[in-house]
Amino acid sequence: MMDIRKQPPEQKRNPVKAIRQFCLYCMGGSSVEVKDCPSATCALYAFRHGRNPYRTARQMTEEQRAKAIARLQGARAEKRAAT
Repeated sequence: MMDIRKQPPEQKRNPVKAIRQFCLYCMGGSSVEVKDCPSATCALYAFRHGRNPYRTARQMTEEQRAKAIARLQGARAEKRAAT
């Protein structure tokens, strides 16, 4: 099991993923124990699965979706041309 306190400070991590690492550390490295965590009053309880439960799904209009698809296709074409 990795000790989260001994990780180098220059290693950047998503805060929600860092909470997941803390929960794993707290529960002895067992993801089953994290899932069945008895500490429902813990401030990190809702984030223990490594996901933000308060984040809503992004809603895009048809116009926004079409622009995003065009941007993605353009980026893929540029990447293919570069190789």
